[in-house]
Amino acid sequence: MIRVVVADDQPLIRAGIKLLLDHEPDLAVVGEATDGREAIALVRAERPDVALIDIRMPGLDGLSATAAITADPDLADVHVVVLTTFGLDEYVYGALRAGAAGFLLKDTDPEQLLRAIRLVAAGEALIDPAVTRAVISRFTDGGGSALSGPTSREAVAPERLDVLTAREKEVLALVAAGRSNSEIGQDLFISPATARTHVGRLLSKLAARDRAQLVMIAFETGLVSPGSST
Repeated sequence: MIRVVVADDQPLIRAGIKLLLDHEPDLAVVGEATDGREAIALVRAERPDVALIDIRMPGLDGLSATAAITADPDLADVHVVVLTTFGLDEYVYGALRAGAAGFLLKDTDPEQLLRAIRLVAAGEALIDPAVTRAVISRFTDGGGSALSGPTSREAVAPERLDVLTAREKEVLALVAAGRSNSEIGQDLFISPATARTHVGRLLSKLAARDRAQLVMIAFETGLVSPGSST
């Protein structure tokens, strides 16, 4: 059973997500929160597999809640997915840097939401490459704000990737393109298990929490560019 916490200040959104998830035999909503502080307390109490957190909430916002959750070593197994109304929401970039496993638009298809939760719970990718490129392009080009993190790709030196082998850089580029382990295996003619091993080494060598942070590193070091179609 995949246990999920939902944090959103809109009762209708929470009710809709709960209704959708509770009809699935492998998913269960174990708690609801209306703001960031409630979300943090609920996650600490329930230790869910996935926390769906709205970016814009009164009081403590979703970005601050995400940062608090991902910074807590006791909550390392909790995967945070931020929810946003706009693909270019200025807080999305900051949420990914704060350690969110990915983000979803609120108008996403119900089946995509279910798939996303299952993917994140399994440690897979949850980043729409097109939306990610748009978000990162906006902020690496200098359009970011103090709340969203660095506004220059120089914030992460390209030399950070010197610890990687040529094959690991190939895998990192494919992770940044939103490929799953199976898709990476197909692209590089290797098994999904081997692809998973490469991703694990990337996480270790780059001290990244998850695949979402690998995507940020790939863009910010210049390995891939926002307009690329790896």
